[in-house]
Amino acid sequence: MANHLRFVARTVMVQEGNVDAAYKTLNRVLAHDGIIDTVKRKRYFEKPCRERQRKNFENCKRIYHADMARKITFISRTYRQDPWVGC
Repeated sequence: MANHLRFVARTVMVQEGNVDAAYKTLNRVLAHDGIIDTVKRKRYFEKPCRERQRKNFENCKRIYHADMARKITFISRTYRQDPWVGC
């Protein structure tokens, strides 16, 4: 099981015996991949109703963040035309 792709991709090397830094790096990698949230969520049974609510909320949040990112990139463009010409 240690050769499984999920574990090999998340391998952290301990340099100069500094275990604390390697542990922090591993936690950061696992949090970025969403493994820690998944493990915490799967620790207890989630009712189907709550699971649907969570998935709908995550989907709405994803759509909102994508839309806000699109708006921010539109606003921060420097080569767009001036909407108030002559003012």
